[in-house]
Amino acid sequence: MDNRHILVVDDDPGLRELLQRYLAEQGYQLDAVADGAAMEQHLAAHEADLVILDLMLPGEDGLTLARKLRARGGPPIIMLSARGEDIDRIIGLEVGADDYLAKPFNPRELLARIRAVLRRREGVDPRKEEDSERDIFRFGPFGLDPHARTLTREGAEISLTAGEFNLLRIFVEHPNRVLSRDSLMDLIKGYERTPFDRSIDVRVTRLRRKIEDDPTAPVYVRTIWGEGYLFAPQGKSA
Repeated sequence: MDNRHILVVDDDPGLRELLQRYLAEQGYQLDAVADGAAMEQHLAAHEADLVILDLMLPGEDGLTLARKLRARGGPPIIMLSARGEDIDRIIGLEVGADDYLAKPFNPRELLARIRAVLRRREGVDPRKEEDSERDIFRFGPFGLDPHARTLTREGAEISLTAGEFNLLRIFVEHPNRVLSRDSLMDLIKGYERTPFDRSIDVRVTRLRRKIEDDPTAPVYVRTIWGEGYLFAPQGKSA
């Protein structure tokens, strides 16, 4: 059983009731609200370990709310949408959602994704980690800790979404190698249950904003035109 707190934000009362009942049976503490204003009021008074956020809401839509949550370092987000188009997934990722699920869905599928997102965000029990996996990858002023799932720059932590962390981990594990978009998608599947389709370029753009001094002239994650991307740990001098 799990006692972590989940907040559902969806204007469908039937879905809110279903998720409250089902996820409570799985041991989660569940609250549900109908719109962004109610979400902000709830989060001002209560902490949440994860937010399940509908894309189409009255007032501010889910993308706007996700962007606000991510900007202030809020909890991980699973986004719901009745449309389920690839463009929705890409935009959801771009604003910082950790996962995406199209309606209608099986509640067991949502439960699996909740567990996966929380597991990725919190990392693995250190008692189950091999020593080699606890090594910190160093490049430039950065340190990537695969156990703590953190990225630091000269000791200061840099906030990464689960998708951004997983992509950077793949890069540092394959230095000075050209990785095609297809190979990156295959490697991401090793870290994520359901990676976002067609999202590699979006993730690279977001990652560059966080690790490159000039994202328009990257030195670490470089584009190899017609082939893919190459991670250069020493920058262009490598």
